[in-house]
Amino acid sequence: MKQEQIKTLIDALAASDLAELEFSENGSTLRLVKLSALGAAPAARRPFVKAPPRAIEEAAAPPAASAECLAPLHGVVHLQPAPGEPPFVQPGQAVEAGQLLCVIEAMKMFNEVRAERDGIVRNVLARSGDEVEAGQPLFRFA
Repeated sequence: MKQEQIKTLIDALAASDLAELEFSENGSTLRLVKLSALGAAPAARRPFVKAPPRAIEEAAAPPAASAECLAPLHGVVHLQPAPGEPPFVQPGQAVEAGQLLCVIEAMKMFNEVRAERDGIVRNVLARSGDEVEAGQPLFRFA
């Protein structure tokens, strides 16, 4: 997928009323999501979401038996929507399946990490701004 194609898709999403867009070509998938549709920051202030197909599959996989949420890809973890704002989740907080836990930035693109099931956050295992590896535990659930 060429950079011009990606920019065209980003511009098309920004100009539309759509909240997200997914495009597949030659075995690669590009998924774009407006963060403003998630209640985070306005889309004009924050980049869009891009994840390789494997990261999307791993994010959709059921949680491990140890009830941990693992990073779907390598990048910088952001535990809050913007500096100075409260974190997406905190230890002791109940979460529902699909709830946004954090965002991982990779190459100026943001990938959402969401809870796969209902539970209670027992531990946050990374700090905002930490560089994380794919498969690294980010949260533990009770």
